[in-house]
This record gives sequence, C-alpha cells and structure tokens, in this order.
Amino acid sequence: MARLLILALIAIVGCRVLTGRWPWELLGISAHSSEEARARALLGLGKRARRQDIIDAHRRLLSRVHPDKGGTGEQVLQANAARDLLLSRLPDRDHGNSGQGR
Repeated sequence: MARLLILALIAIVGCRVLTGRWPWELLGISAHSSEEARARALLGLGKRARRQDIIDAHRRLLSRVHPDKGGTGEQVLQANAARDLLLSRLPDRDHGNSGQGR
C-alpha cells in the first residue's frame, strides 16, 4: 500500500514537472478544449485562426442563421457564444488590433 502511494506521488510530481500543471488541472483542460473545438467547428475555423478570421467567420455564419434569413434566435446565440469564447482565448498579442481597420 505504501508503494502505491509513493508511486502515485511520484507520478503526480512528474506530471507537474513535465507539463507545468497538476494532473487534475489537465483533466479540466479536456472539457475546456472540447468546448473550444465545438466553437471552432461551428464557425468553421482551425486552431490557428486569428482575431479577424474569427470575426469574419462569425459574420458569414450570422448571414446564414439570422432569423431574417430563416434561422433561429438560438442559432444566433450559439454563433455569438462561439465567437466570444474564441476571442476570449486568443493570446494577448491578437487583442491589440481590436479597434483598427474599422
């Protein structure tokens, strides 16, 4: 029993050293990542999408799902949520262009 506890402790510390995160933090990332993957799929974007790519994809999607175009309010809410999620997870360097080009 003591060996098992020692092995578990070594594994936990090893995970922290190798990844910079505790194992229970890595479990939270999977849910976090799947939510982001759904948002990317909805907007038709890859992992390397930049701020303007996200905004453009959101506009294209809204032009198809807006209630005036035969879509629903729920679809608009999902599109907005996907856009907001992806924009919130961009690295800080991509947020600096928020007011430019409009």
